[in-house]
Amino acid sequence: MKQIAIIGASSGIGLKVAEEFAAMGWHVAAAARRKEPLKQLKERFPDNVVYETIDVTADDAVERFYRLIERNNGIDIVLIASGTGFTNPTLELSKEVTTLNTNVVGFARIASAAYRYFASTRNNAPGRIAAITSVAGTKGIGVAAAYSASKRFQRTYLDALEQLANRRGDNIRFTDIRPGFIRTPLLDPEKDYPLIMSEEYAVPMIVHAILSGKRVATIDWRWRVINALWSTIPTRAWVKMPIGL
Repeated sequence: MKQIAIIGASSGIGLKVAEEFAAMGWHVAAAARRKEPLKQLKERFPDNVVYETIDVTADDAVERFYRLIERNNGIDIVLIASGTGFTNPTLELSKEVTTLNTNVVGFARIASAAYRYFASTRNNAPGRIAAITSVAGTKGIGVAAAYSASKRFQRTYLDALEQLANRRGDNIRFTDIRPGFIRTPLLDPEKDYPLIMSEEYAVPMIVHAILSGKRVATIDWRWRVINALWSTIPTRAWVKMPIGL
């Protein structure tokens, strides 16, 4: 039995990935803040999906996450696809705080819970923690300061967990999925974004990255090239560049 938990499965990338795995016959433990999309997913795949409403920013998120795992009779993979972000050049505090609460505190809450679960259950086949981060985590983007910083945090957190697993001998693997722009509800529908990808185009690559066990997967090849170039730009030059969205 192949089992995956997907956090943030009510829309966008998380929902599409959940649909893909359910269609392949996996047992999918789906979670998100909104119940109705999860219920609809269950109705489409009644034998393959269980769900639980989880708000990653809430104090009971870990309790609900473990309850979801139990209802699914275990998991092999956790995909953290929940997240939020804003173009916020005026640094409106509520938007900055919302982004950080979800992408930093909420992310750490679920990732650490997943680590503890796998550390206590895995002897032979490894567990895997996968996450949708972003190419935005490569450099700080001024008009999306909290978002880009939060995505950098997620990358670093996965690196730290991998080091911890190696040090402790915990049988856990990690996959950092770094997409460029994908047309999801997270983006402003009125804006034109460079090299934007459809979910239909990007999600199969994300699924492949998870199944093939890649450590880092940048989606797609164009963004891989751009990301590599960004990483070579010295900070003193980067901060003077008029990067905008």
